[in-house]
Amino acid sequence: MLSQILFGPDHLFQIANAAIFSVLGLLLFVAAFVMVDKATPYALWKEIVEGKNTALAIIVGAMSIAMGIVIAAAIH
Repeated sequence: MLSQILFGPDHLFQIANAAIFSVLGLLLFVAAFVMVDKATPYALWKEIVEGKNTALAIIVGAMSIAMGIVIAAAIH
């Protein structure tokens, strides 16, 4: 009933719900990346961009995919 009053038809409630969880997922992903960046002895982004470290870029990419899957599963 409250969702009908606040968001109108059910599809608007579902769109708002998806938007909220998307933002939450992105925030969790950024927080996880920052924690991993702080845990490493060097700056990941600087090492990848300025140092052109391809191996590190592949590892960080794989880690990002894994974190995204875990966050998506947790939110779902």
